[in-house]
Amino acid sequence: MTAAIEVDSVTVRYGEVLALDGASLTVAAGGVTGLIGMNGSGKSTLFKSIMGALRPEHGSVRIAGMTPAAARKSGRVAYVPQSEDVDWAFPVSVRDVVMMGRYGKLGVTRRAGAADRAAVADALERVELTELADRQIGKLSGGQKKRAFVARCIAQDAEILLLDEPFAGVDQRSEATIVRLLRELAANGRTVLVSTHDLHALPSLADEAALLLRQVLFHGSVSEALAPARLAEAFGLSGSAVPEETP
Repeated sequence: MTAAIEVDSVTVRYGEVLALDGASLTVAAGGVTGLIGMNGSGKSTLFKSIMGALRPEHGSVRIAGMTPAAARKSGRVAYVPQSEDVDWAFPVSVRDVVMMGRYGKLGVTRRAGAADRAAVADALERVELTELADRQIGKLSGGQKKRAFVARCIAQDAEILLLDEPFAGVDQRSEATIVRLLRELAANGRTVLVSTHDLHALPSLADEAALLLRQVLFHGSVSEALAPARLAEAFGLSGSAVPEETP
C-alpha cells in the first residue's frame, strides 16, 4: 500500500539558516500523527515542504505516491496553516472560506452547485459555525478561525490533512471540537498530520507521534514519544528536564 506521506532526506535552508537537515518521515494511510518539536524545530518548514510551497535543497516528497503539486491539484491533500500565514482582513465570509475547499470540484464554470452548498453547510455544522457563516472571517475568535479552516478541509473531502498548530491560541471548546473531528476523520480512513505544543492532549489526539528537531528524531507510539529522555532530546534539554507544555 502506498504511504500517505513520504518525506525522504529533505534539507531546507533559509539563507544560512538550516531549517531541515535530511528529515525523513513516512506516514501510513489512516490515523492521526502528532508532530512535536520546539519553536524553530522545523515543523512549519516541513509542512510547507510537504505541500510544495518550499522546494527542498535536497530530498523529495510524495503525497499518496504523487508530487505535492499533483496531490494539490487532485484535491487529495488539504492544509490548515498557522494563523500568521492568513490575511484576516481579506473581505470574505466564513462561508466563502469553507467554499474554497470545493473549488477543485467546481469544474470550469467555478459555480457552486447544490452538492457543493450542501457540503459547505455540513462542514459548518460539524465545526459549530453555522450561525456565523456570513461573518467576515477576521471577526471570529482565534478558536473559531481554526474551526473555519478545519471546515474547509472537511468540505474539500481530502484524503490527507495537514494542520500546523491548530490548537495555538484557541479556547477549550474549539480544541475539543477539533480533536473530536480529527478523530472522526481518521476513523473514516483519512490521514492526519498535526503539529501541536500540547503534550498533555497528545494521547487523546494522536495514534502515533514524530519528534522533530531539524531531523525526525523519533517516529512511533505516543507513549514512547513522551518518554522523558526522548522529549529532552527533541526540546534541546540536558538530563531528564522535560517541558510541562511548550509556549
